[in-house]
Amino acid sequence: MKSIGIIGGLGPESTIEYYRSIIASYGERIPDGSYPSITINSIDLKKVLDLVSANNLAELADYLVSEIERLARAGAECGLVAANTPHIVFDEVHRRSPIPLLSIVEATCDEAKTLGLTKLGLFGARFTMHASKILPGRFFP
Repeated sequence: MKSIGIIGGLGPESTIEYYRSIIASYGERIPDGSYPSITINSIDLKKVLDLVSANNLAELADYLVSEIERLARAGAECGLVAANTPHIVFDEVHRRSPIPLLSIVEATCDEAKTLGLTKLGLFGARFTMHASKILPGRFFP
């Protein structure tokens, strides 16, 4: 099992939920009582929101890449960002990341398609709810 890195802190509740889900899924697959290696990097929510509010997406991408690099230095072999809003720069961050990244937005859309769902609900910050780049048309027609 690869060591997983999570960029968290942007919504502690979602960070906790991803951690719990990964542990539970691992336990279902490997029921020997062991846990996977997970490193959580709790980053500065205010900094992210300030960058988003200022529409400074280049600096947001730089910040996220530097924090993913920190996860990689800590031993993470793959990672995810446990919040929707930072996905506005996911393509750039993914391109520059030293480790493979899972897009929670793309994974959610893929699962929705698999299940045949066409109408979904989304909870998020005001910016997330109004941003067209979070769920671009390539996911759903």
